[in-house]
Amino acid sequence: MKKIGLALGGGGARGLCHIEFCRALDELEIRPCVIAGTSIGAIVGAFYAAGMSGSEMIQLSEKLGFLEYTKMMDLSIFSRTGLVKGKAVVDFLKKHLPQSNFSGLKIPLKIVATDFWQRKPVVFSSGKLLPAIRASISVPGLFEPYSYGGRTMVDGGAVDPLPMGVIREQCDILIAIDVTGTHAPPKKAKLPSLFENLMGWTLIMQSVLIEQHRELYNPEIYVKPELQDIQILDFHRDKEIRRSVKEQVRNFKQRLKKLTA
Repeated sequence: MKKIGLALGGGGARGLCHIEFCRALDELEIRPCVIAGTSIGAIVGAFYAAGMSGSEMIQLSEKLGFLEYTKMMDLSIFSRTGLVKGKAVVDFLKKHLPQSNFSGLKIPLKIVATDFWQRKPVVFSSGKLLPAIRASISVPGLFEPYSYGGRTMVDGGAVDPLPMGVIREQCDILIAIDVTGTHAPPKKAKLPSLFENLMGWTLIMQSVLIEQHRELYNPEIYVKPELQDIQILDFHRDKEIRRSVKEQVRNFKQRLKKLTA
């Protein structure tokens, strides 16, 4: 039996499409032997590793709606380190995530964050889940950095936006889902807004890193849905995001069937 590894990348709301690929694995009755996730990939990866099916994750997402997603953006008005505190996201995870520790997961999971001052990746695979996830989602400029274990953590995408390397040696078939998306140039030349500039620069950097890591770790299946003009906070477009990857999911299932035959 070939061992399947699943790497789920960061990309904010675009990462909601990860759920469709998890559902595809369920439909094929294929269970990964290990999962790695960065940022939104860490969140989806944690739910999946804890035993929640793709269909169950979809049901949870559809229950939330625009208002609930908005509540998770707990603004930190007087902070000089980030716009969002991140506590509301942690509270949501406490309420809905089936497990609170790595040891209770049904599938081994690795979560990637970044040590800001050391400028190095930090890989969590044991202990408590919520601090690891909170560290991994700390997008600079958006979320306040997270202090944990005497270290200052920011988003794992700064060093490893699609964490293939941390599980490459543990699997025969490495699946990598890249949700950095694409952006159509405006019809009329214009300068990007401050937010577009910050997020766009980050995505450019992450795309370069992913291409380098892709050549280095050579995943058997690499999927990059178009996800055109989906912004990092467009969680209210959940259904649209998931529908948009329908064709990629179909191709994904066909390729995986051939590799596991």
